Amino acid sequence: MTECSYSQVKKHRFERMAEASKDHFQLNALHDNIYKRVIQLAIENVSKEYGPPPCSFSFFVTGSAGRLEQSIWSDQDHGLIYHHPDLDMKSYFLILGKEISKGLYQVGYPYCDGGVMSSNPMWCKSISEWEVQLNRWIEESSWESIRYLLIFLDARILYGTDNDVHLLKNLIFQKVNTNQLMNKFLNNTMFYKKGINVLGMLLPETHGQHAGALNIKEIGLFPYVNALRLIAIKEKMSETSTLLRLESISETMSSVIDKPLYTKQFLKLLNYRLLLCDQTDYDSGHYLSLKRLTKEQTKDVKDMIKHGAALFAVVRKLLEKEDSYGAK
Repeated sequence: MTECSYSQVKKHRFERMAEASKDHFQLNALHDNIYKRVIQLAIENVSKEYGPPPCSFSFFVTGSAGRLEQSIWSDQDHGLIYHHPDLDMKSYFLILGKEISKGLYQVGYPYCDGGVMSSNPMWCKSISEWEVQLNRWIEESSWESIRYLLIFLDARILYGTDNDVHLLKNLIFQKVNTNQLMNKFLNNTMFYKKGINVLGMLLPETHGQHAGALNIKEIGLFPYVNALRLIAIKEKMSETSTLLRLESISETMSSVIDKPLYTKQFLKLLNYRLLLCDQTDYDSGHYLSLKRLTKEQTKDVKDMIKHGAALFAVVRKLLEKEDSYGAK
């Protein structure tokens, strides 16, 4: 029954993908719809053997799914929050998390290489355990724990109440000015691949399967994503989408950041990835072959990369100017 049900969802996904893949927003709405179908099936399947969920819970997505920035292919990035901390609850929700992850895999979403999935005890916890874990990550402030915090800050609820994630994010926001946390967030996101050399030429991959292609995710998208996440942390925003974060920045920040320009460039970049990258599988969906670009498209790609780098430079300068990253 499980195999059949998930295979039906997979069929639905690929029947709708051709049309949805023509528009970034329709595509991400389809991904949300597929996830919700899988979650509901997983709950039904687990309930047959273990009974219904023993308490209320929330399921969140993070990464590109959390930011509503998925392409045609997307891997899994998700977690689970339940409301009563005892061993029976933990056992039940780990079983449910594994079922959801298995279902998503069968539908066509590869497992996350980094284990950011609700099948992993690190990402499947009671809300009180989540508070302890987030506080521990903040206190440790290691490169890895800062990375986990950044991942969590892109979390968006797909099933359950938004209050769970908002409560936990506020815990992080309240401690931004401790342990030089904002500085560590900045340092963790400062390094990304350069896409243009000193002569103004694009820098494609030189070896391997994607030689001659540009990694549009790392070179193009990441500077925008990282810059707007930093602003979202500074201004305690609940939004996860880069476009919504841009739209929601304060008037003070708007005076130094050209919102219409960066919105136009980032959306254009998302559409270039969707329409011009080789979308045969998850990996290839991030690479843009330079040979396929017209002169005008090549100029566009350069402009989008330059604007992303300029945006990150502005945000970095603003944060570095502030004493303790909050009070000038």
